[in-house]
Amino acid sequence: MGARGELFTTQIFLDNRSYFFNVKENRTGDVFLQIVESKNRDGVEADRHQIAIFAEDMQKFLQGLEKSLDFVEKDRKQRQKVAREKKAEKEAKYGSGAKKVYRVKSDKGEKSEKRADDGIKRTGKVIHIVSKKDATKED
Repeated sequence: MGARGELFTTQIFLDNRSYFFNVKENRTGDVFLQIVESKNRDGVEADRHQIAIFAEDMQKFLQGLEKSLDFVEKDRKQRQKVAREKKAEKEAKYGSGAKKVYRVKSDKGEKSEKRADDGIKRTGKVIHIVSKKDATKED
């Protein structure tokens, strides 16, 4: 038996958190799982939170964890499905986005012909789109 009744320990390190899964035995001989979360906070002492699950309750705990994981997986798949449907709907409405429109600049020496009023106000390098409401007000 290890320090403080530890029988087995494993660690998982994430970005700013560490998880420790410790199987321990208390003074009366009861075996339990201790889960410890340690979170670093900008060089200050780490926040530590822990829970203990006794051996007789581990199956129920595991069932609850599995149900939660199943829900998370189903929810993730549902969100992906909704995102794909929205993307397909957007592509159907506006096109696939593969078509690009480029403007060709004329030579500086040539004067461009007067263009028909197409609702686009061209001023130098920036193109301003004039809304239909603004165009009706001018009439």
